[in-house]
Amino acid sequence: MSHQYHLKIWRQKNSQSEGKFENYSIDNIHSDMTLLEMLDVLNQQLAIKGEDPVSFDHDCREGICGSCSLVINGNPHGPDSGTTSCQIFMRKFPNGSQLVIEPFRAKAFPLIKDLVVNRSAFDRIIASGGYVSVDTGSSVDANATPISKIAAEMAMDSAACIGCGACVAACRNGSAMLFVGAKVSHLALLPQGDPERSRRVQNMMTQMDDEGFGSCTNMGSCAGACPKDISLDNIARLNQEYMRSLLKG
Repeated sequence: MSHQYHLKIWRQKNSQSEGKFENYSIDNIHSDMTLLEMLDVLNQQLAIKGEDPVSFDHDCREGICGSCSLVINGNPHGPDSGTTSCQIFMRKFPNGSQLVIEPFRAKAFPLIKDLVVNRSAFDRIIASGGYVSVDTGSSVDANATPISKIAAEMAMDSAACIGCGACVAACRNGSAMLFVGAKVSHLALLPQGDPERSRRVQNMMTQMDDEGFGSCTNMGSCAGACPKDISLDNIARLNQEYMRSLLKG
């Protein structure tokens, strides 16, 4: 079934220019198209007219990478829970409805153009300590270090974070605590991450603050917007790990 939509899209040439919403009407959109496919159709029409296409991020289009960082009708990644923008289908929106599409907005995510923001702050947080380094020694046989089923499942739940930044966009403070909490928890729950445990959490927390992310006030909007349903338990664990590192000295 073909639908028509009224689009209100944020357009901004670069980080220095003043941006604004532009209105577009688009029809003959099949209900089984994804939102990104609809934007592709719009960009084809704009290109034919000699107008500048709308810039937006994407990569896998399979809900895996998190590159498709869009705020759709006020919701990071759209109205569905546990879903990325690329997996939002147009059948979700009634025929003739308006869609307001804008970029993730946060101080630590400076805008590049239109709907594209720079999320390299997350990369620098990971580079500060979100890994197991060669300093921990050579790897041992897989079965040599027993890991309980509960710990393994909790670690995998935390590792499911794809670093899309929806948690930051949803938080009124622009906090990255859910992201950092997931990355710290993933390794803190496993014996492989224990040797660098204290150094890791202190370095990542320091880098998070240096990047300009806001503080956490336990509103829970971050977990509500997360496309991978990362639990708020990760924030509690992050605070515990940080306090443990300080007490350990």
